[in-house]
Amino acid sequence: MTSWTSEQLDRIAAADELTIATPRLDGTLRRPVPIWVVRHGEALYVRSYRGQKAVWYQSARAHGQGRISAGGVDADVTFVEVTDDDINAEVDASYRNKYARYGPRFLDPMVAPTARETTLKLAPRVNQPMKHQMNAASAATAANRPTRRWELSCQTY
Repeated sequence: MTSWTSEQLDRIAAADELTIATPRLDGTLRRPVPIWVVRHGEALYVRSYRGQKAVWYQSARAHGQGRISAGGVDADVTFVEVTDDDINAEVDASYRNKYARYGPRFLDPMVAPTARETTLKLAPRVNQPMKHQMNAASAATAANRPTRRWELSCQTY
């Protein structure tokens, strides 16, 4: 793993949302979904509004990696589970500070225990390809069958 540059941290943290794409079972990326992101110190954190039920979160935990885009920064990332109560308290404060204008209807679920238990630190990956990453054509080849036209049209990069 490597570190974020100051410029990357600033640009991603300034964005209201980032999009996150996590791998499917065949290694291709799912459609990106928008989520909130906060910065604490020299690190970036995300949480699932829906707790552990969110598909993106389940995939992030299962594969440990994905791709994000925010503030003009596109990056492959490793997801690091955060269980430290002190860090989670700081992340709670970062969410409250950054997203207070959205009010309790949206903010409270992001600092509730169900979201807190899904806190992931985003660590950039440089020059490390996604594990098991396949496009539809290579997945079809691996399965020893022809590529279906709909598979090619449904790919998300």
